[in-house]
Amino acid sequence: MVTVIEPASGWEFPDFQELKAYRDLFYFLVWRDIKVLYAQTVLGFSWAILNPLVQIIIFSVIFGKVAKVPTDGVPYILFSTLAIIPWSYMSESMAASSQSLVSGQNLLGKVYFPRVIFPLTSVLAKLVDFSISLLIVVGVMIYYQVSPTWNLIYLPLLVALMVTVPTGLGLWLSALAIRYRDVKFAMPFVIRMLIYSAPILYTASAIPDKYRLLYSLNPIVAVVEGFRASLLGTPMPWAYILPGSIVALLVLVSGAIYFRRMERVFVDVI
Repeated sequence: MVTVIEPASGWEFPDFQELKAYRDLFYFLVWRDIKVLYAQTVLGFSWAILNPLVQIIIFSVIFGKVAKVPTDGVPYILFSTLAIIPWSYMSESMAASSQSLVSGQNLLGKVYFPRVIFPLTSVLAKLVDFSISLLIVVGVMIYYQVSPTWNLIYLPLLVALMVTVPTGLGLWLSALAIRYRDVKFAMPFVIRMLIYSAPILYTASAIPDKYRLLYSLNPIVAVVEGFRASLLGTPMPWAYILPGSIVALLVLVSGAIYFRRMERVFVDVI
């Protein structure tokens, strides 16, 4: 039996059946990224807590104590924690996913496997850091005596949305980074700008009404506001979650199609 591997002939959607056939490789690469992440470090997985914790402390001092940014009555440490934890996951996943093909260029020209595995691996491996950093959320909620409510049932959906955002952007950016190495240098700037595009350091209620619709199209806003409402028990901000989710799905689908389209030239331009 002879298997002929041909590049995509047009704008096609990735073949997820093929991805299923390479699930063992997928699992190996995810596990490799997890093990390599903190290899030969003294603190190991403690960095998954220290990194967001330092951000929380700095932002709480600068924006909570000095600037006294209003937070709708929520203590600023709690307010920032519930945003920085999901934001840290999304920003780190985007950065890692955008460079996943460039980092794995030694494998691209040697053997065939679905190239989409590379950006997906970076996104899934970062979930370990996210899971560990949730200990900060639990600790802060216990300190401020915040009890879970029925809103907690929405948390798995918000986690799925949180994963969707860097996955879609990662597909776009990783495919672009193969051809345009400027992506590597632009990513730190983009991430610094994105942190101000969502209510991470400030509350969404500060946005003027005439800009709310445009603001709601940012899927990061949906994730951050949804996390806060889910864990604090405040009304779910569906006006942000629904538009943000639609945009996130559009970015995911278009990113997958674009990635598939560019897949045929990866080896040539790497």
